[in-house]
Amino acid sequence: MTLASQKSFSIMKRSLTPNRPYHVQWFLTRKCNYRCRGCQVWRKNEKKEELSTHKIKKGMDILRNLGVIEIVFTGGNPLLRDDIDEILKYASKYFITTIYDNGSLAVEKMDVLRNVDFVAISLDTLNEELNDYMKGVPGSWKKAMNAIDTLLKDRIPVVVSPTISQMNLHEILEFTKHFTDQGIPLWYCLYGYDFSSENSLFKIGKRQDDLRIRDKKAVVSLCNALTKMKRERSGILITDKTLNAIRGLFETGRRIWQCKALQGFLMIDHHGRVAGCHCLNPVTSIFELPKTWDSPEFDLLREKYQKCDKCAFLCYIFYSLHGSIRGNIEVVRDQWKNSRVVLPILDN
Repeated sequence: MTLASQKSFSIMKRSLTPNRPYHVQWFLTRKCNYRCRGCQVWRKNEKKEELSTHKIKKGMDILRNLGVIEIVFTGGNPLLRDDIDEILKYASKYFITTIYDNGSLAVEKMDVLRNVDFVAISLDTLNEELNDYMKGVPGSWKKAMNAIDTLLKDRIPVVVSPTISQMNLHEILEFTKHFTDQGIPLWYCLYGYDFSSENSLFKIGKRQDDLRIRDKKAVVSLCNALTKMKRERSGILITDKTLNAIRGLFETGRRIWQCKALQGFLMIDHHGRVAGCHCLNPVTSIFELPKTWDSPEFDLLREKYQKCDKCAFLCYIFYSLHGSIRGNIEVVRDQWKNSRVVLPILDN
């Protein structure tokens, strides 16, 4: 059996184990070389040391034993870490691994990026001037487009990740067609801002009025169009269930999901602290997580988080809808044409 097949079988086994934290986002660093207008990450400088390579690998061993199947490495820009090569090589052996980049560093890191399942390049629009304004850095659009093209030509699994906001809402369909016509998948985010206190795990979203979505009817129309477009082309990496949830939220104001923070997903920051989502307070560390995961204290927190209705971050909607054995099966069924993880099994 090949290494890819071993990884695939291991992931499938974990995905069929109940009551596990299947999805993890790990904020590896607050360091960032961009100045995105809707982001708080780069606005706060911290002198406290980040986790070492050894501790991060130890943390990944803990996550694997807990049943995690997917890790998304983000920040800041995680590619700014000097040890990112070693981190990604280790993670890619055991997890569905995604790494985010704003398009500025991926070309320099191509060798290690061959190991991961998804390299998500953040790009918000086909309009060069608008993208540079949103990213806060001149030349960001050209760098991102070059990174996408270079990774594609070198057969590295690149996806484009736009954050849908009021500023690009009306071009998302054209944006989707542009990249899927080239065989490049898309992984969408939805602009939001943090509701959290000073003690939140990791500040990300900053309220920015020109980004805040006001045209709710346009979001409903976009969800309908993407649902139809998924029938006609592959590479639109958002499930029907997630689109239905967003459509309902913007059309009626009602949520068809309950937050599954600390159930199907959790967040880890650059110091190894753990929370249900980045807006919530840390509740343990990655190294204490095995002792607390099945504790009465966590059960009480889960009940509390299920009632939370303060955010609409797209990743948390997805994790809440698909944070179970049934949800894992739904994702594979919905996205099987895009799944590199199941293909090695099917090939045997």
